Amino acid sequence: MLVYCYRYQARIDFPDGKPVDDHGPGALPQEITSLMETRPMPTALDALREMTVVVADTGDIDAVRALKPVDCTTNPSLVLKALQSPAYAEMVDREIAAGKAEGKTPLQVADSLTVGVGAELSALVPGRVSTEVDARLSFDVEASLEKARAIIAAYEAQGIGRDRILIKLAATWEGIRAAQILEKENIQCNLTLIFCLAQAVACANAGVFLISPFVGRITDWYKKADGVESYAPNEDPGVLSVRGIYDYYKSNGIDTVVMGASFRSSDQIKALAGCDRLTISPALLEELGSDASELPQVLSADNATGVAPIPMEEADFRWALNEDAMATEKLAEGIRNFNKDHDKLLAILAERLAA
Repeated sequence: MLVYCYRYQARIDFPDGKPVDDHGPGALPQEITSLMETRPMPTALDALREMTVVVADTGDIDAVRALKPVDCTTNPSLVLKALQSPAYAEMVDREIAAGKAEGKTPLQVADSLTVGVGAELSALVPGRVSTEVDARLSFDVEASLEKARAIIAAYEAQGIGRDRILIKLAATWEGIRAAQILEKENIQCNLTLIFCLAQAVACANAGVFLISPFVGRITDWYKKADGVESYAPNEDPGVLSVRGIYDYYKSNGIDTVVMGASFRSSDQIKALAGCDRLTISPALLEELGSDASELPQVLSADNATGVAPIPMEEADFRWALNEDAMATEKLAEGIRNFNKDHDKLLAILAERLAA
């Protein structure tokens, strides 16, 4: 039997399932045996939470209640799931009924549902709820600003301050420019679909609060391009991309938060232990929560290499993306897929409003 001595931070093995006799041969010191508590072993998730802010990559109320993350998120995919979730049934029915009575469009109801889901989640987490601006606005600065301000106003109308919300925008040049303006209005932003250092540098220069580099999608692209089944964690292109961004930020005293996202395995998460934040699916959170192995810290600002600042004007940004086939393809694909889910949501709402 293994127990854990919390005072001495040590695992102690009792082969026969009983503590060693204090007076017998090979006995443990009495001060240890008297202080030991037999409770569940610390897990990899416990260790991760000591060095990284853990965010739930889900809008499922039951999962958020069970996993107790600091932050969580909403997006069209999660709102789609909410339409079929008993936990959101009352809110969904209420918003659709109001939409019918007020002659709202499917888009207006979708916006109300998005904020409604976010409001429910904000009551469950102590931190922020990231709320996404329509992907189809990813290349329109003014439209993105209008939508972001409307989202914040809708939350504030429900008594939820802007300090509890992150506006989520795709990290296109236009999305970054919109975020720069919003940050000056005290509307903090989460720039998503980060696939390369150029995007991260531009976000930092814009004073963005947080970025979400996508680990798993980078790995997926390289696995297909290289014709391999997997990578060792320290050779994984997605992991290396986030490590590079983290090092650049810490080397240059950049305050923008790095939140690794889109994980395919717990090994990828462990390889980024110590990152500012990590947003993790419920399945992988549960896996880490049942993993009793030790988890060493991998990333630390103290280990920054001192990499020099990189110039990043619009021409530099567009050229860097042009030269990075993976980043170009995955950014475009991510925007398309976000919009597909948004279109599906609008179609379902159109049917329900017409019923």
